[in-house]
Amino acid sequence: MVEERCVSVLPGVMASSPAVLMRLVASAYTVAEKAGTIVRKVLQSGELGIVEKTGANDLQTLADRLVQKSICASLSKSFPKLTIIGEEELPDEDVEEELLENGHSSLILQKSCPDQYANLKEEELVVWVDPLDGTKEYTEAARVLYSPVYIQKPEQPYRAPYRLLDHVTVLIGIAYGGTAIAGVINQPFYNYQMGPGASLGRTLWGGLGLGAFGFQLQDVPDGKRIITTTRSHSNKLVIDAVQAMEPHDVIRVGGAGNKIIQLVEGKASAYVFASPGCKKWDTCAPEAILHAVGGKLTDMHGNAYRYDANVKHMNSAGVLATLRNHEYYISRVPQAVLQALPSD
Repeated sequence: MVEERCVSVLPGVMASSPAVLMRLVASAYTVAEKAGTIVRKVLQSGELGIVEKTGANDLQTLADRLVQKSICASLSKSFPKLTIIGEEELPDEDVEEELLENGHSSLILQKSCPDQYANLKEEELVVWVDPLDGTKEYTEAARVLYSPVYIQKPEQPYRAPYRLLDHVTVLIGIAYGGTAIAGVINQPFYNYQMGPGASLGRTLWGGLGLGAFGFQLQDVPDGKRIITTTRSHSNKLVIDAVQAMEPHDVIRVGGAGNKIIQLVEGKASAYVFASPGCKKWDTCAPEAILHAVGGKLTDMHGNAYRYDANVKHMNSAGVLATLRNHEYYISRVPQAVLQALPSD
């Protein structure tokens, strides 16, 4: 039986004083759960409010906007000295009360903070937020779900469009000293295969020195090299890098968060994206969870990305992530790819 060491005395006040990092992760967990609910509600409404940012492959929906407002406002209210960087450029405006979440996960608060992070202050932490990773898949699934043909005669209704929704995640990454140290990933449509009435969604979280939770860590079958890569942003560099790994299989899916889930659940050996395009809010949370279980995420040269508040947002030299054998995959990157993607 787990001893309850963190018992509420007054709303929002704990009997003990958990470290700032643990309070932040515990809050980010409940905020991410609320975000998942928002993502599902927007889809159910059928009114996605889609706008193009830089083109047809760079979209923003009402869910992106509402979720970012919810996450940023909720965390800022509880941790006013945090630096929070979100993907979407939104106007400053009042946030509706129903978007705010001030709860926290008591199970996370029960865990001991790693010694190296026990005395961190709010102002030393940077939070990177991707309110809806996999927006393209989210909008594609919606187009199918609300098409007249599908409504009249849906074929395999909980497989075809919903399979794309598995790619969708909400990402909240926490960095200190330029390093991703903790992350929360919500997968709003997890468990869709169970059909109508199923309880949807799950939240994965983890941190350096803490481990990772919310999933079953698995390796790919022995001797298999399975590469996961972009579904909609491929080019010659990406194809050449993937082929150089001599994969037994290639899985093309959307969302950086989803690709890291593929790694930790034993569905893929490496995530290879030899192109600019991925940004810090895409990789901060997934990197922290991957590193917490012994994996590694770098650019295509094998260099770590930094997550300080003032870094450029683009991961210009691509992304290569693995659960095991990172050096093998780095060694296979073609020289032409390295020359085309200079490291920051």
